[in-house]
Amino acid sequence: MKPTVIMVGADKGGVGKTTTSRALLDYLARKNMPARAFDTENPRGTLKRFYPDITEIIDLNSVADQMKILDTLDSAAVKVTIVDLKAGNLSSSLDTFDRIGVLEAARHGQFDLGLIHVVGPSVASLDEINEISDYIKGINYVIARNFINETNFFEWDEKTFKKYFADLPDATEIDIPKLNEMAYEQVDLAGATFSGFVENKDARGSDANFSFVLRGYVRKWISDLDGEFSHLSLLQNLGRASRETAAKPKAEPQRAAKK
Repeated sequence: MKPTVIMVGADKGGVGKTTTSRALLDYLARKNMPARAFDTENPRGTLKRFYPDITEIIDLNSVADQMKILDTLDSAAVKVTIVDLKAGNLSSSLDTFDRIGVLEAARHGQFDLGLIHVVGPSVASLDEINEISDYIKGINYVIARNFINETNFFEWDEKTFKKYFADLPDATEIDIPKLNEMAYEQVDLAGATFSGFVENKDARGSDANFSFVLRGYVRKWISDLDGEFSHLSLLQNLGRASRETAAKPKAEPQRAAKK
C-alpha cells in the first residue's frame, strides 16, 4: 500500500480545520483505515487532545520535525498520515514542501498527497485558492466548505466559479454539514471523538452518560459527513488499497528443516 499524506489547512483562522481533521480521523477509523496524525498547532495541540495516542505535536518550521513526517512514510506502521496545519500556515507549509521536493515527489507517484482546504463564508477564504493555486497542481485538492459553525454560506455562482476555479479543473468540493451547537459543545467538553460520543464513551473509552438526543444529532451529522467523504477519490483509493492489503493471504512461517 502506497503511503498517503493528507494535509488539512487554511490560512484564515476560525474556519474549522481541526474539526475537519478530527472528522477525517473518525471516518478513517470507522472504515478500518488506521492513520497517524501530526498537529502543527505547537505547543498547544488541539487535535492531540482528542487523539492523544496517534497524534504528535510538531513545529513544521523545524527540519527535524519535517523529517518526522516525511522520512518515516515508508517505515511507519500505518501508511496514512494526517497533517493538521495551524491557522495561517497553509501557504508557508506548501512553499516549504515545494522547496524540499515533496510536491514534485508526489506528482511522480512516490506517495499520494492530498490537501483538504477548509474555507469559511467569506471572499477572503476564496482568495486563498488563488494564492496556493500554483502549488496544488497535480495533487489531490479538495475544497471543504465548512458549515459546522455557520448556518449561511456564500453561493458560488458561475461568475465566481470562473474567477476562482478556472485554473483548477480537477478540484473537488465537499460540504462539512452543520452540527447542532449544543451537541458540538458537549463533544468538545467531553474531549471525546465524534464516534466515541455516539457510542457513549468518554475520552478514555469508558462508559459515559451522554444525552441520547445530542448523540442522535452527532450520529446524523456523521452519517451525512460520511456521504461527503465517500465522494473523494483519494479516500476511495485508500479504501480500495486497504481492502486489497487485507485480502492478501499472509505468508506462512517457514518451518525449520529436519535434521
